[in-house]
Amino acid sequence: MNLYTIHAGYFKLDGGAMFGVVPQSIWKKFNPPDANNMCSWATRCLLVEDGNRLILIDNGLGDKQSEKFFSYYYRHGEASLERSLHQAGFDFGDITDVLLTHLHFDHCGGSIQYNAAGTALEPAFPRAIYWSNEDHWKWAVEPNAREKASFLKENILPIQESGQLKFVKDGKEFGENISIQLVKGHTESMMLPLIRYKGNTLAFCADLFPSVGHLPVPYIMAYDTRPLLTLEEKKQFLENAVENEYILFFEHDPVNECVTLQRTERGIREKELIALSDI
Repeated sequence: MNLYTIHAGYFKLDGGAMFGVVPQSIWKKFNPPDANNMCSWATRCLLVEDGNRLILIDNGLGDKQSEKFFSYYYRHGEASLERSLHQAGFDFGDITDVLLTHLHFDHCGGSIQYNAAGTALEPAFPRAIYWSNEDHWKWAVEPNAREKASFLKENILPIQESGQLKFVKDGKEFGENISIQLVKGHTESMMLPLIRYKGNTLAFCADLFPSVGHLPVPYIMAYDTRPLLTLEEKKQFLENAVENEYILFFEHDPVNECVTLQRTERGIREKELIALSDI
């Protein structure tokens, strides 16, 4: 098995929204805001080469939305999904599976693109199976008012229309080396892939822990639909992670890819910040 970090680009979100009830005077040391209180965040995806499967976990914002849409999120930097895949030696047509942790636009926007003529939407990965789960899919296609702006139909419905959509079943196993943990605080049934790699368990944290700055249990995004449930899920996850020596992989941390954990007087915190290539 080989793992590759895939940088799909950077964007900005309001710092207060990303840290919830935590005061700016505290959270700004983790991610300093600009003059508009916006912080830079990565859309860091993971490519898993496992036998004859090439599995892409999440795929960033994509580039098909309007100029007005992107004016809200300040995309920046040179990184892109296509460029990063090419740097790893692959192309869109090589991907066999796209595992979507959840269907918020910054995690699945790269799933769908315009065709060469610019007249219709089509899957960006023509050979891939796109994986979600039934509970989350229903939640996304029948969105509540609070999350509606994050579930964009043009990112979601063409996956089903293409015939390339499948659901991870109740067993939550996604092959010999990947299992799935479901969490429901951020959104309904978000999937966290746990990958057995070089004798370790690498946990793709999605939006349960967007960054190393979110390791403290009360540091919960205002975007979460059930913040008290997130609180409990973070506690349980961290206990299991430190007990089993997980390595955490961050999707949104603008600087840090991975971290190991340790118990401290302040709770479970980072032990060592490492790159995926260091594992």
